[in-house]
Amino acid sequence: MKVVQIGAGNIGRSFVGQLFSRAGYEVVFIDVDEAVVNALNARREYSVEIRDREPQTLVIRNVRGVNGRAVAACAEELATADIAATAVGPGALPHIYPTLARGLERRAELGRGPLDVIIAENLRDAADHFRQGLRAHLPPGFPLEEHVGLVETSIGKMVPIMPDEVRRQDPLLVYAEAYNTLILDARAFKNPIPTVTGLDPRQNMKAYVDRKLFVHNCGHALAAYLAHLEAPEAIYTYEAVEHPTVGAAGRARQWGYGRALIAEYPDEFSEANIGAHIDDLLRRFANRALGDTIYRVGRDVRRKLSRDDRLVGALRLDARRGVPAPMTTLTTAAAMFFRATDEHGQPYGPDRELADAVAARGPEFVLHEVCGLGPEDEPVARRIVTAYEFITERLESEPARITDFAWKGGGPGQRHPPSIPPCPRTARA
Repeated sequence: MKVVQIGAGNIGRSFVGQLFSRAGYEVVFIDVDEAVVNALNARREYSVEIRDREPQTLVIRNVRGVNGRAVAACAEELATADIAATAVGPGALPHIYPTLARGLERRAELGRGPLDVIIAENLRDAADHFRQGLRAHLPPGFPLEEHVGLVETSIGKMVPIMPDEVRRQDPLLVYAEAYNTLILDARAFKNPIPTVTGLDPRQNMKAYVDRKLFVHNCGHALAAYLAHLEAPEAIYTYEAVEHPTVGAAGRARQWGYGRALIAEYPDEFSEANIGAHIDDLLRRFANRALGDTIYRVGRDVRRKLSRDDRLVGALRLDARRGVPAPMTTLTTAAAMFFRATDEHGQPYGPDRELADAVAARGPEFVLHEVCGLGPEDEPVARRIVTAYEFITERLESEPARITDFAWKGGGPGQRHPPSIPPCPRTARA
């Protein structure tokens, strides 16, 4: 049995490749990183270092690599695979659609059955994105639905950024937490669901995608964006969880959105299972051994502020369900001030550009051009502007205590958004 994993990055190696290798599959990684591909082919194994309460090292064997630029070779691997998966990040998906489309064509030429593709991406409505992307590279009339099962997932595994020094010593080593469950759409498979320990097929996949995005991912955003302002000395997510006000804000926010999830999906979620999920998440966020950083979980602000992503998407559902959301509103405003840096003291370039644009054009620029909020979302937008103003005022004093916004019921009265320069406290980049 062979699985083709497009993307040999941290999730591809530590999660998908690891699960299938341990189940007896040959794992063929497709990637454009020549150092990674060459190392896979030279060693045919790699290590996953579990950094958790019970640390261990897993050796993942029966692996090899194919250069993603060799489209014909990649297509041949896909044509003869038993199953495939992707883990490249939403921004890189346009680059893999041509290869995947060519693999499906080649598979049809060989008379092979449909190929199930596990979409291990943090992307809502991922199957729709794939259909659109693949059709653009397939011949007119190609029966796509007959030849591919597009299997959405909920990727809950946390994998920190590998330090440059470690990558230079071993480009294949990856750190990860112990969590090892891959929730996926049971109804999307064209073939029988593989018997692989760790796969957790669900019938109502949308409920679990929303839970991941609006509880897990939004919880990470809160930890990053509020800690960056209220505890600017913090580097790691566990420091945010342990912080007396940021940590308390995180738990309050999780439960607030948990109630919206229960209202939206009453057949899937209850106070009992949502409460257990929140407790588990907060325990995992507090994992000191993992060394996950505020920079990693907060970077790429533009994507994380988009209309259907973890913050604005959650606010829109909260509004529809009549659930107050002061913490998420505050976090959305705080994201506009985010300038955390990596291990070399450098910010993520697009985040600095966005912060400069906010300083020059005000929060309304973000609300309309980044968040995609329109006239129908005016109440949500107004509350975000209020939170933005509140943060601006509080950053002028010490301590900032911006979480007071939520504890006091959502901040001061409505005012027009100011045009302000970036606050010095956020300029540690």
